[in-house]
Amino acid sequence: MSGVIDPSSLSNLNEVATKHIHMNWTIAFDQKKIGGHVLLDIVTLVPNVSKVILDTSYLDLKNVSLNGQDLEYTVAERHLSLGSALTATLPEPIANAGTAFQLKVEYSTTDKCTGVQYLEPEQTVGKKHPYLFSQCQAIHARSMLPCMDSPSNKLTYSASVTSPLPVVMSALLSSTDENADSTKTYHFKQATTIPSYLIAIAAGNLAGREIGPRSTVWCEPEVVEQAAWEFDDTERFIATGESLLTPYEWGRYDLLVLPPSFPYGGMENPCLTFVTPTLLAGDKSAVDVVAHEIAHSWMGNLVTTSNWEHFWLNEGWTVFIERKIAARLHGEAERQFSSIIGWKALKESVELFGQDSPATVLKPDLSSGIDPDDYFSSIPYEKGFNLLYHIEKVVGGPSVFEPYMKAHVERFANKSITTEDWLAHIHEYMEVNHGKETLEKLKTIDFDLWINSPGMPPVDPNFDTSLADACYNLASRWDQARNSDDLSQFSPSDIAEFSSTQKIVFLERLTDCEPLPHNLLEKMDELYKMSPIRNADIRFRWEQICVMASYEKIYPSVIEFITQQGRMKFVRPLYRYLYNAKNGAQLAQDTFLKHKNFYHPIASQLIAKDINLKQ
Repeated sequence: MSGVIDPSSLSNLNEVATKHIHMNWTIAFDQKKIGGHVLLDIVTLVPNVSKVILDTSYLDLKNVSLNGQDLEYTVAERHLSLGSALTATLPEPIANAGTAFQLKVEYSTTDKCTGVQYLEPEQTVGKKHPYLFSQCQAIHARSMLPCMDSPSNKLTYSASVTSPLPVVMSALLSSTDENADSTKTYHFKQATTIPSYLIAIAAGNLAGREIGPRSTVWCEPEVVEQAAWEFDDTERFIATGESLLTPYEWGRYDLLVLPPSFPYGGMENPCLTFVTPTLLAGDKSAVDVVAHEIAHSWMGNLVTTSNWEHFWLNEGWTVFIERKIAARLHGEAERQFSSIIGWKALKESVELFGQDSPATVLKPDLSSGIDPDDYFSSIPYEKGFNLLYHIEKVVGGPSVFEPYMKAHVERFANKSITTEDWLAHIHEYMEVNHGKETLEKLKTIDFDLWINSPGMPPVDPNFDTSLADACYNLASRWDQARNSDDLSQFSPSDIAEFSSTQKIVFLERLTDCEPLPHNLLEKMDELYKMSPIRNADIRFRWEQICVMASYEKIYPSVIEFITQQGRMKFVRPLYRYLYNAKNGAQLAQDTFLKHKNFYHPIASQLIAKDINLKQ
C-alpha cells in the first residue's frame, strides 16, 4: 500500500503500528463515564523508536506504563478538530524494526466525550433504565480510548466490560461473568482486523431476537418484536452480498436498533450494525439501509480507506454494492430508481456547499486539519457511486465489472488503501483479464476530473426513469396547477399505486420547483394523506416542501419530528429550512436549545453551525 499518512491523526503512524487492543472497562452510568485501562500491542516499523504518540480527545489520563514500569508522558495542547496528542517516552529507544511491546494506559472518559452518548431513562423507549452507545466514525474513537485513530492502522481487539446493564460490542461475545455487586463482566473478541473507528459499544436494557441463522436483532424489549419483523430479510441481503463478492467472514451479522437520538441511518460496526429506529416504518419500506450496512462488511470493513480523504472508497463502493443487491432482489429498474434518488441527494449536497467548494471534491484535501465531520455529506456516497457506475458502462457492463468487484475485495481484503492503490489495480485487472482493448476504454475516462474536481460528476448518468416518470408527471401537474382555481384533476388515485420510494421521488421533484402556494399543499395533504405517513423519508420530504413554502401550519409537526429522532439526514436539513423560513429562525434556534441534550454530540455540533448558533 502507499506510504502511511493521515492528516486526521496526530499519532506517529510512520514509526509504530498497533496490532491489538484489549479494553478493560467499567461503565459508570451515574457518572456518565467509562473507566479502566487499555493494553496496546504495538510493533515498531522503523529502527530507533524512542516514543509512542497516540490520539486522545478529552480523556482523563492517569498513567502510562511498559512492563509495569511507569513512563513519562505528555499531553499536547488540544487541536481544535483533532484532539490532543499523548506522547509516551520509552525508557530507551528500540533499536530494531519489527520489535513488539505492550503499553498500558489507565484513564477514564470525561463528560466532553464526543464518541459516546449517554441517555437518561426518559430518553429511551422503556423510560426505566439509562443507555449508552458509541459512534466513533470518523475520528471519535480517540475520545473513548487512547489509540492510533486512523483507518490506515487495522487491528484486532478484545474487551472485558463490567456493567449493571447488558452490553453489546462490534465483536463476538465469548463469555459472561456474574459479579457480587449485581453487575456482570462481558468478554468480547474481534479476530478480524478493523480500523479504530469500528470499535463500538452499547449498553442498556437490551433484548434479542433471532432473525436468521447468523443474525439477532437487539433493542429495547418494547420494540423487539416490531424490529424482528421489519428486519427478517437480513439473511437474504447477506447471502446476496456473498454471491456478488466473497464469503461473509465476520461470523455474526447482528443488528442493534438504537434509541431515537442515533445520528445516522446506520453504522456498519462489524458483527453488530447500529441502525436508527426511523427504519421501523411498519411496512419494510426503509430496510434497504440494512443492505447498505451489509455491503460495508466488504467495502469499508474488509477493504478500508487509508484515511478520510479517500472516504469514497468506503461509501461509493458500498452504495454501488447495495444497489447491486437491490437489483438482484427487486430487478434492475429498482437499482436505477434508487440511483435517481441518490443523484438528487448529490445535487442537494453540492448546492449546500457550493459548486466550487473543496468539500464537493471526491477526494478532498484534509491536510489543514479540517474535521472530516465538517465535510460529511452524500458526495463520497453518490459521486463515488456514479464513478463506479460510469466505469461499469464504459468497460462493457456487469459481465465485465461484477467479476472485477470480487477481485477488488480479494486483492485488498484486510488492507487500508488509497484512491491511487484502487486506480492502479483496476487498470491492471482490466488489462490482464480483458486485454488492451478494455484497458483503452478505461483510459478514455478522465479520472483526474472525476476525483479531484469540485461539483457534480462530469458525465450525465442517464438513469432509466421508467419507475420515476409517473412521479415526475404528477409533480409537473401540481407545479402547473399553481395558478389554477380548479384542483378537481387531482384525486387519491394519483398515488394509490405508488411505492414508498415513488412517493419520495414525487415529493423530491417538487423541491426543485418554486415553493407551492399554501392552498395546493393543503389540498395535497387532504387527498394524499401525507401528514399521517409513518415512513420517515416520506415525512421528511413532505415537511421539507411545506417549510420551503413557509407553510406555518406544518411547523408543529416539523418540531415534533426533529425532536423525536436525531437522524442527521432529516434533522439537519429541516433545521436549516425552518431557520430560513418565514417566522422560523427563532423557532429553530429555540427548539434546538431546548432539546440540545437529546441529540448526539456530533449532530449537536453540526446543527448549531447550521442555524448560526455558537456552541
